Amino acid sequence: MRIIPAIDIIDGKCVRLSKGDYNTKKIYNESPVEVAKAFQDNGIKYLHLVDLDGAKSNQIVNHEVLYDIAQNTNLKIDFGGGLKSDKDVKIAFENGASQITGGSVAAKNPRLFGDWLKEYGSDKIILGADSNQRKIATDGWLQATETDVVDFINDYTIKGIQYVICTDIQKDGMLAGSANELYAEILDKCEVKLIASGGVSCLNDLVELQSIGCEGAIIGKAIYENKISLKELSILC
Repeated sequence: MRIIPAIDIIDGKCVRLSKGDYNTKKIYNESPVEVAKAFQDNGIKYLHLVDLDGAKSNQIVNHEVLYDIAQNTNLKIDFGGGLKSDKDVKIAFENGASQITGGSVAAKNPRLFGDWLKEYGSDKIILGADSNQRKIATDGWLQATETDVVDFINDYTIKGIQYVICTDIQKDGMLAGSANELYAEILDKCEVKLIASGGVSCLNDLVELQSIGCEGAIIGKAIYENKISLKELSILC
């Protein structure tokens, strides 16, 4: 299972939220590049980079942060947040993203998201399936839909999606364990490479996600709150 630390960006700074609530913002580092370098120095190969400013706007915002990290590390970066047009996706790839994640656009403009999947290929495009009480949420998790998360993912497997990042919003940033039952259901019903996101609090959580069959696990607050050390993660990488 791939270990994928997360860096969330607001105003160019490394932050974390709880349950996606922007009012809970906590700044952990003024320099996302410094954080990314520390990940790389501990043998980590992947990074989940989220433009939270972009997520609640109509366009990519923090592409300069993406560029700086890509230029100063060898991390394979999947980038999400604010990707709502062809121009946004082009900017993301031009600035160093290895993959991009589309969540809101996949829910609200499936034709456009499908075009990206055809143009760039299923190895480059990740489906973001973020849910609250099983319902897909969009626009920085500020908007709710009536679409069931499993149905959402299943519909896109038919269209050729391979990679899915799934976040249970109620778990995100709470350090109380992952949505293992939901992930097990997704893997039982959908043929995807599932990347779990939200709630990881200790190494045992990672072991459980691996046993379920997740292809990757995103880790955020557990690193920043020193619940899991980079040295511990280096052993798993």
